[in-house]
Amino acid sequence: DVATAAVTAEMIGAAEGAHALTVAFAKERVQFGKPIGQFQGVKHPLAEMYVDVESFKSLLYYAAWALDEGHEDASRAVSMAKAYASDAFARIGIDSVQLHGGVGYTWEYDAQLYLKRSKWARPMFGDASHHYERVAALGGL
Repeated sequence: DVATAAVTAEMIGAAEGAHALTVAFAKERVQFGKPIGQFQGVKHPLAEMYVDVESFKSLLYYAAWALDEGHEDASRAVSMAKAYASDAFARIGIDSVQLHGGVGYTWEYDAQLYLKRSKWARPMFGDASHHYERVAALGGL
């Protein structure tokens, strides 16, 4: 459980980095005379990325507290955090590359690194479906 929580924490850091990089790009990249971050089609994915990051950060904070305190709910909390983080970080990585446009796919820009990290971290210590099943089993379902 501790290793799973550690990987989930790494996923949070990387997801925050991907979001910050994408926000900075949206403020800087100008199209039709204004930054692309002013367009609704860019604002909404950025907001969804932020909500995903904050949601799985909250789940992980609870899991870390439960592990530290030896709470009986620790294993379930870790699995909830990892399951949500696996799916959310994958979405964030894909959205980051997509919002960067063509430059997001290039080796010279870091958006592709976050996407690769999301693909690497997803199956570590169990993918989302494994952890959803574990949450159900630990909950008595």
